[in-house]
Amino acid sequence: MAKIENIDEATARVEAALYSAGRPLRIEDIVRASGTESRTKTLDILQNIMKKTKSAFKALEVVILPDGSYVMQLKPEYSATVKKYASKPVLPNATLKTLSYIAYQQPISSKQLVEVRGSGVYAHLKELRQLDYITHQNVGRIKIYTTTEKFQKYFGIQGDVEDLKQRLFSKVRKTASARQTTPAPQIVTEVN
Repeated sequence: MAKIENIDEATARVEAALYSAGRPLRIEDIVRASGTESRTKTLDILQNIMKKTKSAFKALEVVILPDGSYVMQLKPEYSATVKKYASKPVLPNATLKTLSYIAYQQPISSKQLVEVRGSGVYAHLKELRQLDYITHQNVGRIKIYTTTEKFQKYFGIQGDVEDLKQRLFSKVRKTASARQTTPAPQIVTEVN
């Protein structure tokens, strides 16, 4: 493929890659997409795209994730607004439940996860590690899992682990109390 010299064409290619990927892209992938064969030029293009996106759009952003990858995404505060329009969830429900359990219980061992979530958790852990939402440390033969900074940034969560746990606990408590205040349906039978 010929090297792209036209900066507008290279910018359009980077925008297209970020938009269509639907996932974070490594700088190497973006350099390839730009066609410039230059990391420096591509980084300049990315900075310009980030500035343009920030000024032109209210709900979209291009951000650098902790692992150095770039993603075009919806700002976290608009997630609830568009949830019903999204065609495919970020993660399957079972994997999302495993991730939320890890976030709430962290640090948590693989043994504890299997006891609570079942043996399917191994596939969830693999997917979550590939997305870099979780990390682990080996303690003997057991792996201890925690969430990553990328997880916090992607899901719009700020603060330390204890703050995250408190907010999750608060949300669960609100949901539980809302269920308790809703009256149970009454069964009425008519006797003649």
